[in-house]
This record gives sequence, C-alpha cells and structure tokens, in this order.
Amino acid sequence: MRNLLMKVNYDGTHYDGFQTQPQGNTIQDRLEQAILHLTGETLKITASGRTDAGVHAYGQPFNFITSSQIPLERWCLALNARLPQDIVVTEAKEVQLSFHSRRGAKRKTYRYTINGNRFPDPFQRRLQYHHPVKLDIPAMQQGLAHLLGTHDFTSFASRKSTKTSHVRTIFEASMEIDRSMCRPGSSDQGVIHTYITGSGFLQHMVRIIMGTLIQVGERKVQADKVAEILAACDRAAAGPTAVAKGLALWSVEYDQDSL
Repeated sequence: MRNLLMKVNYDGTHYDGFQTQPQGNTIQDRLEQAILHLTGETLKITASGRTDAGVHAYGQPFNFITSSQIPLERWCLALNARLPQDIVVTEAKEVQLSFHSRRGAKRKTYRYTINGNRFPDPFQRRLQYHHPVKLDIPAMQQGLAHLLGTHDFTSFASRKSTKTSHVRTIFEASMEIDRSMCRPGSSDQGVIHTYITGSGFLQHMVRIIMGTLIQVGERKVQADKVAEILAACDRAAAGPTAVAKGLALWSVEYDQDSL
C-alpha cells in the first residue's frame, strides 16, 4: 500500500465546495471519481481542509492510500485526463503511511482578491470581487494588523460553526496592489490582494474578515474598531460575509519530517 500526497488547483465557481456532499457536485467527488476510473479503487481522499462553495484553490493538498502501482510521474496526467478542465492535479509524491493532510497542516494561507478598478475584468470575473467605489486601502491595512496573533475569532466565524474552540493564530497578514491594469488618468485603484496566513481557519472566517475590512475601506467602520469587533466575540459585531468568488486557498505548509 502507498500513501500518495497530491496537489490540486481548481476554479470553484461551479462546485459546492471541496468536501463531498449528497448531491455529488464537489471537488472531492470529482477527484474520487477520477481515481476510480483510473485504478478501479473506491476510496476516500483526505484534504488539508474544506473550502466553501464558489471558493478556489491553488495547490490544495490531499492524500489517499492506494494499492495501485502506477508510477508517480504518470498520476497527474492520467487523473487530469479524467477530470473536468476546471480541476487540475499538479503534483504527486509518496509520503509516510502515517501522513494526514489535514492533521499535519501547520500553516495555511488564503488570498482574497478585490478588483478596485472602475470596470470589472471579464477574464478574471470568476476570481475577483469587483468594488468600483474608492477604498481607503491604508485604513484596511491598519484594520488587518489588529488580527495578528492568537485570538478568539468568534466574531469572524459563521454562526453555524461547530468547532469547540474558536481560538486561532494569525501569523502574517498583508495586502498587495497590482496596478498593471489601471487606465492612465482614471480612478482605477488596481487589483487588491489580501493574504492571511494562520494556524487554521473557521467557517467563513476569511470572508467575514474581508467583509469587515471592506466596510473599513468604505469608511463605514474605523480601522481601530476591528480590535473591538475581535474582542466582542460576537458575530453580530463584524461586517457581512464577503462573496465567495474572491477567495482562494493559496498554500498549505507542513513540517518536512512529517512527509
């Protein structure tokens, strides 16, 4: 038996998230179907975590135990030939039998993308939240800084969260602005990418953080108010849940000795 660790990129627009659902329209369902067609094995894969409906991923890890002897270098091409075009496996390697994609994850990074230009980008519309009205980006950065460290993130968790603890650690958080598509002399602000790296994330956590920061950018909420929202431990204190399509799982990191 072999434990294979793979990475998958996907456009989540037409899927109900990563984790399998009764209706069978998830990334996990598609991957397991492809593995079945390739090897004849009916199995369950283990992912680094779940993503919401409409959320995307760049290199999301997943692993599974297989008795197949297909060489590692053939797996990606063979699976991709059996997957929809919006799901692409990019990496495959053999790891220790004890390795577990979710339990072994040490750091996860999400990226949220806001198109701050006057007009939406038709080529990136599935991957960006379009906000044509001016945002106070320095204020958003100031608000984001209040989330660094270890806190109870109840204010930024879905009311449907079933986790026994809402304490998480945010290691890094930053914003980058890509102005390459700004029109000269226009009010375009560029494409604003927010990266948040943490020990783990609660249901809708990044999207609620972004919904709150957008309110800060619109000057509806003061940047320093983010600290008060965090301390309140009350979902009602935070802003709305930002739309799913702007969010992508960016990377997942593991200790090398666990692989």
